[in-house]
Amino acid sequence: MRITLAQTSPKLNRSNLVDMIQIVKEFQKESDLIVFPELSLNGYLLQDKLFEDAWYLNELDKLKELSLGLDIVVGGAIKDGCLFRNAALYFSQGKLLSQHNKVHLPNYGMFEEARYFAGGDKFESFVTSHGRVSMLVCEDLWHASVNEQLFHENPDYIIALVASPARGFEDDGLVIQDQWYALLKSAALHCNAKVVFVNRVGFEDGLGFWGGSCIVDKNAKIVHKLAHYETLIKTFNI
Repeated sequence: MRITLAQTSPKLNRSNLVDMIQIVKEFQKESDLIVFPELSLNGYLLQDKLFEDAWYLNELDKLKELSLGLDIVVGGAIKDGCLFRNAALYFSQGKLLSQHNKVHLPNYGMFEEARYFAGGDKFESFVTSHGRVSMLVCEDLWHASVNEQLFHENPDYIIALVASPARGFEDDGLVIQDQWYALLKSAALHCNAKVVFVNRVGFEDGLGFWGGSCIVDKNAKIVHKLAHYETLIKTFNI
């Protein structure tokens, strides 16, 4: 299977869809699955812009069309009636195959997601042509109960869409990176699944995102990894 990690730097506006479409077109002949970060359709610090920039699903039909050539996973702010969801969307074979609404919305320190988004209430798996998949969005993976819930879903792949700011700078690296990689390895071992982690890069209103996107095998070994702080889009065979 060929997986493309799209470690991008989304803008804080709707132009990300145009950029995303171009990227998908460039990689559709060399990839089976392309994964973008959390809120890659919108940028992270939306706050009240959410009322202008969130998407209706029918506005993303071009991604459905493109998924006839490869599977596409994107993160976006999605309108759900009078609510807004921080969602991971999986497009495949010309349709939206699954939507995971972020369950655990952070509301502390620099994070105010619970003020603007409504949380989801479940973790599930679904069948793709590449195997059984479960999706998570960022903070979801920081809750110990999630691994247990995913274990019962029996996924072959866990896809984590992330927007993690750089924190904990030390001489030997980033503390937040070490914490994330520990969580990814734990999920891989506990669920006997490969884990695909895509974190964004770039800056928004003083927040810098560190990247470090990676693929972890079932034995909790990081088999592929992208560099920090760079916009990078690369395909790996696993």
